[in-house]
Amino acid sequence: MSSPILLKNQILSIVLFGSVRREIVKFLQTELNRTLGFVTNASREEPVPEFAFDPNRNQYHATKILERLKKTKKNEERILGIVDIDLYVPELNFIFGEADIGGIVCIISLVRLRQEYYGLPKNEKLFLERTLKEAVHEIGHIYRLGHCKDQKCIMHFSNSIQDTDRKGPHFCHKCLAKINLQ
Repeated sequence: MSSPILLKNQILSIVLFGSVRREIVKFLQTELNRTLGFVTNASREEPVPEFAFDPNRNQYHATKILERLKKTKKNEERILGIVDIDLYVPELNFIFGEADIGGIVCIISLVRLRQEYYGLPKNEKLFLERTLKEAVHEIGHIYRLGHCKDQKCIMHFSNSIQDTDRKGPHFCHKCLAKINLQ
């Protein structure tokens, strides 16, 4: 991701569900343009997706939110949803994000990206770095990239926050080659 040639001039709309701080959106807009070349649309806000809430888990089903996002697509845009609620898919305890692989939508959750979630002191710089990593990872999936075995590649699967911190903010050369073929 050293140069913004990958997805230059492609449109990415950011959709916020519930209360998400504007400075997070501004940061992502700037960094996704700088690192991937996206043109980002001003974000729009949606209510917290109560239809996806599972009271037994006290979490929100990410796939249900993705399905709703697909219905809001306009023109040639891709959509990144951002939520500040805890997400899951049935086969996992939690997820940092999910994407419609090869599709147009992805979503990330901010909840488990914060140090405070783990009982640690707030670290805004680390939180924003994690947010960008998860956004790029999920965007990689909508461009048909799977999980990568390289632990430093942004496409490596994060089973824990330590996995997210360990990986770099870049695609490895193999993933970069795949995304450049599209």
